[in-house]
Amino acid sequence: MERTAALPAYDRSRLTPGIVHIGLGNFHRAHMAVYLDDLFNLGQGHDWAILGAGVRAPDAAMRDALRAQDCLSTVIELDPAGRSCRRVGAMIDFLPVEPDNRSLIAAMSLPSIRIVSLTVTEGGYFIDARSGAFDPSAPEIVADARTPDRPATAFGAILAALKARRAAGTPPFTVMCCDNLPSNGLVTRNAVTGLARLSDPELAGWIAANVAFPNAMVDRITPATGPREREMAASFGLADPVPVTCEPFRQWVVEDNFPAGRPALDRVGVTFSDHVHAYETMKIRILNGGHAIIAYPGGLMEIEHVHEAMADPLISAFLDRVEAEEVIPYVPPVPGTDIAAYYRLIRARFSNPEIADTERRLCFDGSNRQPKFILPSLRDALAAGGPVEGLALVSALWCRYCAATTDSGAVIAPNDPDWEALTARAAAARLRPQAWLEMTSVYGGLAGNARFSAAFARWLQRLWADGTRATLRAYLD
Repeated sequence: MERTAALPAYDRSRLTPGIVHIGLGNFHRAHMAVYLDDLFNLGQGHDWAILGAGVRAPDAAMRDALRAQDCLSTVIELDPAGRSCRRVGAMIDFLPVEPDNRSLIAAMSLPSIRIVSLTVTEGGYFIDARSGAFDPSAPEIVADARTPDRPATAFGAILAALKARRAAGTPPFTVMCCDNLPSNGLVTRNAVTGLARLSDPELAGWIAANVAFPNAMVDRITPATGPREREMAASFGLADPVPVTCEPFRQWVVEDNFPAGRPALDRVGVTFSDHVHAYETMKIRILNGGHAIIAYPGGLMEIEHVHEAMADPLISAFLDRVEAEEVIPYVPPVPGTDIAAYYRLIRARFSNPEIADTERRLCFDGSNRQPKFILPSLRDALAAGGPVEGLALVSALWCRYCAATTDSGAVIAPNDPDWEALTARAAAARLRPQAWLEMTSVYGGLAGNARFSAAFARWLQRLWADGTRATLRAYLD
């Protein structure tokens, strides 16, 4: 019997928009959109449908693909016990993608829009890695400050819409970040108000006093879409060029700070909590940090998939030891959560063969991910006088990977927005390891820590001399 996809149980023609979401990538469509779809299936919240939006020219291709199928997203859950497929109908339109974001600003100015949410990637918030603060000198921000009526960034468009709402006497919407960042609401607030200060300081003050930016922790593994995923959709009778695959697990923890109202997402599994920071620290350090721990040894050993890396005894043992000795000891308590049980869950999720998530995806954008997912644990371990050999080896593995060849000599294709600069620095570090740590945009002042610098240099030299597998053995022994 042919497998079929579950369809929305509600009348989509009766939905009305309450949310504009910027950034219609795989994660949003497998996470926030699914929670809303669940709520709508209960017959509730039908005035909270999504208007999709994008601020980059490539977003137009996603718009074309989704509008061609009435803005339905195919979401396939990859449970080892059996795949399931659903058509998610929470989004009812995708706004035109325009250089000046005219249609996006107009939509966000509508009184019916009470939430503007974002998934614009961890690197999309213009953070100065050295200070951790908003960077007002970023070229895109400088450009938006000069032409605030024709903004190119998401934050410039949000700013223009808030200004229009204030002028019209319309209450402001809540801005909800759904990206994987520590204190993501605060980060988003800093980006919006930081940009406003450059062109309209008085508006910046009004936003700081009147606009809510709730912090949130989001979690669901969603691999990139390729031929395999499109074939999966076809097996359910769907010719969808942009299906989403994901693991069965999902989690969303949000501060309940929505002055303009919110959908009743607590009825479909979302946790509203005053302890978001504890949840996000646990997730970012154990899960995202764990991804970084297994990514680069797998990449250097030419292991394609994450579950295959987890099946390698050396990589698996490396993950266990670094997590146990250098990550988990510095994760604060989380309400109602057994940290050891959480780590066992993470290991099981990484090991799911159905996901077929790639090591290359985990290796991508280390220059943005290492400062957020690895270095906080390293700093805590150094401050506590604890071991740092494993985390120093993680940094050395990243450096070795950025030299752009595997252990066998195969070329690694560019895999970071700053790949060219990273490969040049990795080549210099082969002769002088400190050259890598002098990358202050990533490491800040850690180059000056003698214990970390010595461990990093020792492991990097060993990686070049003996290769990844022998180096992991040396660490584990």
